Amino acid sequence: MHTLLCLGDSYTIGEGVPLYLGYPYQTVQLLRTAGHEFCAPEIIARTGWTTDELSHTLSTLRLLPHYDFVTLLIGVNDQYRGRDTSEYAREFKPILQRATGLAGAPSKVFVLSIPDWGYSPFGASRNKTLISGEIDAFNEVAKEITLRQKTPFIDITTHSRTEGASPDSFTADGLHPSAPTYLHWAQLVAGAIAATIPAPLFPDE
Repeated sequence: MHTLLCLGDSYTIGEGVPLYLGYPYQTVQLLRTAGHEFCAPEIIARTGWTTDELSHTLSTLRLLPHYDFVTLLIGVNDQYRGRDTSEYAREFKPILQRATGLAGAPSKVFVLSIPDWGYSPFGASRNKTLISGEIDAFNEVAKEITLRQKTPFIDITTHSRTEGASPDSFTADGLHPSAPTYLHWAQLVAGAIAATIPAPLFPDE
């Protein structure tokens, strides 16, 4: 049985949708459907968390000594609270290093880019240009640190500005993605994970 640890904030919880429709559970379901044996994902995330809050919580928890795969999606609340990218970089790097230690290899950690909430109904009355520029800056920091460590970086920001920006792509709060968007993320993550493990052997029918 493979294990999956998912670290993050409301995007990782799947705020506004049932737990099984968030991207961690949809990822596992896709992998199981493909014939890979996976335990239910372990999720360490909370709505509103910034990188330092995730880091602090990780330091207080007793985790398994090893996970087969780890995902990380964090930073939107750092941007929302007006923090600068240098502070984000200082907090992001040790979380990524912790994730790599838990997974045992950089290739078993998958970092997701920060979606652009400026394209959501909630962000319609805000300065979209400013928000997008700041999101891009935070993502550049995360991507640079991630690739330097030879860890896969998955772009979900582009989708949040295109197909994922339609009004029906959000939950009732007008901010968090609905299940189809989480499915899109799950397909990207599941595909990346599946590429690192042997194809399952199905019995003859």
